[in-house]
Amino acid sequence: MTTIVKNITTDITKPPELTAVEMTKRFGANLALDRVSLQLKPGRFHALLGENGAGKSTLVKCIMGFYPADSGEIQIDGRSLTITNPRDAQKYGIGMVYQHFTSVPAMTVAENLVLCRAESRNLINWKAEYQRLDAFMQTAPFQIDLNTPIAQLAAGQKQKLEILKQLYLKNRILILDEPTSVLTPGEADEVLGLIRQEVAAGHLSVLLITHKFREVTAFVDEVTVLRRGKLAGHGLVKDLSVADLAQMMLGEQRERRQVEKTSQTAAIPKLEVKQIHADRDNGLEAVTDCSFTVHAGEIVGIAGVSGNGQRELIEVLMGQRSPTAGEILVNGETYRATRTEMERHQIFSLPEEPLRNACVAHMSVAENLALRTFDRPPQAKWSWLLVLRAIRQAAETLIGSFTIKTPTPETPVGHLSGGNVQRTVLARELSSPQIQILIAANPCFGLDFAAVEYIHAQIIAARNRGVTVLLVSEDLDELLTLADRILVISSGKIVYESAIAQADISTIGHRMAGN
Repeated sequence: MTTIVKNITTDITKPPELTAVEMTKRFGANLALDRVSLQLKPGRFHALLGENGAGKSTLVKCIMGFYPADSGEIQIDGRSLTITNPRDAQKYGIGMVYQHFTSVPAMTVAENLVLCRAESRNLINWKAEYQRLDAFMQTAPFQIDLNTPIAQLAAGQKQKLEILKQLYLKNRILILDEPTSVLTPGEADEVLGLIRQEVAAGHLSVLLITHKFREVTAFVDEVTVLRRGKLAGHGLVKDLSVADLAQMMLGEQRERRQVEKTSQTAAIPKLEVKQIHADRDNGLEAVTDCSFTVHAGEIVGIAGVSGNGQRELIEVLMGQRSPTAGEILVNGETYRATRTEMERHQIFSLPEEPLRNACVAHMSVAENLALRTFDRPPQAKWSWLLVLRAIRQAAETLIGSFTIKTPTPETPVGHLSGGNVQRTVLARELSSPQIQILIAANPCFGLDFAAVEYIHAQIIAARNRGVTVLLVSEDLDELLTLADRILVISSGKIVYESAIAQADISTIGHRMAGN
């Protein structure tokens, strides 16, 4: 669907100044915010940066009224406000666009726009509503057909609708929480560029939460950085380098860890996917005639916008979903992804959302580390009698080797931070000296700068040891950093393939978008 950019001439009220003053918030003994202040000036594009757990979400949730701050205040144009819920925030023109879409898929664009209004009525005058909607769309920064069902919109259009909702509510201060996480690079640049135009015209003020430095340097005026619940830095983006931003986030100068890729002399096929087809949960086809080969000591990256068959493909490879056609070969043998075959071929995985797909949240770190080995010596006798001391000793070794931050090996893994949950999975999956194949799906999604760097180094180190790596990621920068070859999946098909050295970024973006 074509996006139409308009020159807006309508006189729109200038956005107010939003200030968070000395905000403090505790959750039990945890000090999540410690006297943090932030000023969002009228008509400015402001980024909020910080590692996971730095306090970003807590701060914006206090601003929006999800949490009551223990101390501090929110001001609009210097006037102190009481905001106890998001509806209060909307009264002052403050709206939030969340990381995940909130529209109702079975309803149309028009119905979702009307639904987002706080007022509740039993009878809707659709003739009047369409007059209001048509007038609104005349002033909107981008256009979406009002009669299109949400389920038929592409991800970029859905994200635009989330923003249009806030503009339809006449909000002039927008808080954007990772708004480009499900978009192609081209869609991300388009959405942020159009928002940037609105900010430059003085129609909006924007507070952007992001992990992507490229978005900050390309679109943002000012940046505020939090670290461990405290204000770590603030400045104009034009005066700061990426190294400056990273230093503020991490608290100290760190050399980015470099792991050189070793050259592989022979292309030995290890994982061969041949004309695989697979269905979604609803019975419609998700993977269509998918074929590729991954060699020993090679990282093959698969790029694509979420929902184009990646999840189903990974589930087929990990034995969680049966293919409807096609064949998979590992080491030249037919592979059906049984536990016995995975053990024989030494296939391991780093799935996305590890607490859902790779860990048992209420079980201890030690127990989760032993999920692959608990029924084998020395952790078990006769395959059923657990040797708890051996399980704990093995866990202590892995906790130290992979720097897992946990109070004790007996701590439930669900109590750890996202980065440390992923380190736990990484330790379990990469600690086997016999590992031959690693299948990783969005292994760094939602993790902070330091955790991402660590996981990337571990994946490259595995590749250098001769491990075959299939990396599926929605982060194109991650794939360009790690992969030796890159594939693009769109509508369940592989539509592009290139060695990284010859990869064309523009073509990749177009293929990801289905063009």
